[in-house]
Amino acid sequence: MQDTTRFQLGDADQECRYPVTVDGKNVGLIYRWHGAWYAVPAGQSDEFRVGAGSTGSEAAARYLTEEFDAGRITPQKNTETGTAAPRELVGPVPLLHPRMPATPRNTKAAHAAMAGLTEHLWTPLHGYPGADNPWALKCGLCGWQGPRYWSHLRGRNGNPPSTFRHPECLDAEKVRARITAYQK
Repeated sequence: MQDTTRFQLGDADQECRYPVTVDGKNVGLIYRWHGAWYAVPAGQSDEFRVGAGSTGSEAAARYLTEEFDAGRITPQKNTETGTAAPRELVGPVPLLHPRMPATPRNTKAAHAAMAGLTEHLWTPLHGYPGADNPWALKCGLCGWQGPRYWSHLRGRNGNPPSTFRHPECLDAEKVRARITAYQK
């Protein structure tokens, strides 16, 4: 059995997928969806559910490493697995992420989330993925882009969310001053 710990995870892309490299070669990407981790081998569109929870990302990357070692993955250029530079938004994003079924419950939750993002100066970079899935967002205060979770941004018990938005954003006092929801 080959050493499967030599993989490296890259930075998340706009869809919150992480490229996986082995010995400097791009072997695919991994991502989390509703608690499970999926792997997509380089040059393929098939996704494989390979892990869950806090160890799922390692299991998914290890799966790609083992497939590469077995000769079932041909390394690809980064742009061939979707890990190219983020696309600029053109027009509105869809209400729901393509993986989210358009049920009445999901639609209602998506409308509430979109309204909450607008109120707290976030711009979604794709449709609502569910409260506990990474959601690519843009900070309306400083322009930062990256994954956040709606469950962490929505606040609790009628209270507004924390003023901590992401590393290197404005301090709490400036956040409260710029977002009217904190002044209610």
